[in-house]
Amino acid sequence: MGIFWFAALAFMIAMYVVLDGFDLGAGIIFLKAAKTDEERRMILSAIGPVWDGNEVWLIAAGGTLFFAFPQLYASSFSGFYLPLTMVLWLLIGRALGIELRKHVDNSLWKSFWDAVFSASSILLVVIFGAALGNIIRGVPIYENGYFFEAFWTSFKVVPEAGILDWFTVLMALLAVFTLIAHGANYIALKTENELQNRARKFSKSANWGALLLSIAVFVSINIIRPEAFGNFTRNFWGYIFPALGLSGLIGMVYFRTKNKDFKAFLSSSVFIAGMLATTAFGLYPTLLASSIKPEFSLTIQNSKAGDYGLGVGMIWWIIGLILAFIYFAYMFYTFKGKVKEGNY
Repeated sequence: MGIFWFAALAFMIAMYVVLDGFDLGAGIIFLKAAKTDEERRMILSAIGPVWDGNEVWLIAAGGTLFFAFPQLYASSFSGFYLPLTMVLWLLIGRALGIELRKHVDNSLWKSFWDAVFSASSILLVVIFGAALGNIIRGVPIYENGYFFEAFWTSFKVVPEAGILDWFTVLMALLAVFTLIAHGANYIALKTENELQNRARKFSKSANWGALLLSIAVFVSINIIRPEAFGNFTRNFWGYIFPALGLSGLIGMVYFRTKNKDFKAFLSSSVFIAGMLATTAFGLYPTLLASSIKPEFSLTIQNSKAGDYGLGVGMIWWIIGLILAFIYFAYMFYTFKGKVKEGNY
């Protein structure tokens, strides 16, 4: 039962990053890709019908964490209190930036909320990337199952490291370049003319950044946590996940050179999903590793709720997942095609 909920949690996080990732990426390039107010309205209209629906996966992942792994929920929300509070405010900032700019027809008003939207998107991706770096690197969990991290200490990867060190900053940069490429692919897919061409240029540049940083992250993980590759040695079939991510990265570069926007967008989606699946497979059965002592780590077995509750919850989770897929299929079908005019 614990294995099912581990996979379910990883799946929902991957769905969030793939779906909300493209509108986060669009927010990062928002001020540079769009040169006029009309072009900014076009970008917002491209993500406007779907951005809030995409964030449902983040809420669902948080709810699943609370339900299935209460010890992990309590520990991580306590130890990551500051960055999680920042995430909350940045999510609010993005929503305000999208929704409020159109309420007053004034250039200064619009510019302010455009800056809020873009800055919130950038900082969210940085925090999410650093958070993934913390999960891979490990955090200072003590025997009682709790931990506290300063925002930064010496920037070295040490047992009592802060939230930010050289490795988590590297992960944050990889997240930024990956979602720039993903968001630019989506904007290129949904727009035309000069805006589309600029989005394609952003995608092409970000692809190479994602490639180089992926290599750097792979080497770094091999240095700071080589045991993360143990599951692949013991279970050869697990190599399907990094192979999936690599094929997505190759597709991002290749299809961008051909200006095949839909295939480039699918490729960046596959790259993100493949790399997150690779991470989850490498970490299993550990949910959050302790950098103090491995035996203090939070695992599926010492963090999960009771099997009866998890069994009942699985039935309702599957029903909810089916309804969510129907909703998202209808939403993306309804708003398919190019954006013709900006409504924001």
